[in-house]
Amino acid sequence: MAKFGEGDKRWIVEERADGTNVHNWHWAEKDCLPWSRKRLAQLLENIDILTGEGGLWITTRNVEVEGEAYVNIRKGKIIPGYEISVRLGWTGEAKDGNGNSLIKVQGNVDLPYIADENASDEPELKVSVRDESALGQRLREAFIVKGKPIVLEKIARYVKDIAAGGPAKDELESVGKTTKSSNGSKPGKAVAAAAASEIAKPAASTAPAPKPKVREGFKTITLTERFHCRPADLYSVLLDEKRWRGFTQSAAKISTEEGGTFSIFDGAVTGVNLQLQEDKLITQRWRFSSWTDGHYSNVCLTLEEPEIGVTVVKLTQTDVPEEDRFGNATVVENTERGWRDLIFHKIRAVFGYGL
Repeated sequence: MAKFGEGDKRWIVEERADGTNVHNWHWAEKDCLPWSRKRLAQLLENIDILTGEGGLWITTRNVEVEGEAYVNIRKGKIIPGYEISVRLGWTGEAKDGNGNSLIKVQGNVDLPYIADENASDEPELKVSVRDESALGQRLREAFIVKGKPIVLEKIARYVKDIAAGGPAKDELESVGKTTKSSNGSKPGKAVAAAAASEIAKPAASTAPAPKPKVREGFKTITLTERFHCRPADLYSVLLDEKRWRGFTQSAAKISTEEGGTFSIFDGAVTGVNLQLQEDKLITQRWRFSSWTDGHYSNVCLTLEEPEIGVTVVKLTQTDVPEEDRFGNATVVENTERGWRDLIFHKIRAVFGYGL
């Protein structure tokens, strides 16, 4: 990777003297962790979960947020990315029929992994209490019943807000209004004018090369990975649901027949086996549960052995949507990262197939 400010000049965005990134034409990344902490505090703190029902009182307290959160913006398009953990404190009290306090407790609600890659899934939520007595456990169970749906609804609100741009949303709207008022025309025309001023025009005598037709809104992923094993070893792993459960630590159900179905990563990914050539080829219809209903990508995995004991896997996945049905624009990036980090790298680590 070239250092900042070096490399091919055509790929370097020079800073303007006035510091302006015209309508975010170039990539602009904004750190959203401070905003995330503030937004989640607004959503989660000081909520009265119970106010006397069954003699119980429960209120949420301070929230702690760790991890990373950001949005990338280009030409007005927002691409969020976040991997955060959330800890929410809570207090509870039980009283008798006369209003006398029987016990006061403190506890936590932990959401260890909230990320853009599972934005459509319900995050894991754990409720704990720092009191092992029967009343302490009763308050914990009451939080699970009454408080868990409230917390999850607030988290879903945060996910929706950051997908819309988080702190960058107001900035984009402000830029659009300013551009319209200063140019007396629609923002779209201002964008075109700004782009034209920043992009070099091709020579008049140079005819543009014809571009191949591509399906708009969809991308192709290609990866090549090497393993220290025989093709039969890797083929078996890829179609063995017990080994899938082992190296992914998640539920898996995989048919070994053509036309059979599969479900991996706790049902987040499902599909159908189209063609299976033992130790050589796997092709599948493949989709995330967060994709538009009915849409499948096509996966092709070829296994080759250029030398004894070394297997090369070539992955081609076509028709991967750029956005899921919730508007998250990190589908391609997350899908590629999932193959590389959660499947191929895990297989090497768990089964000792690393080179």
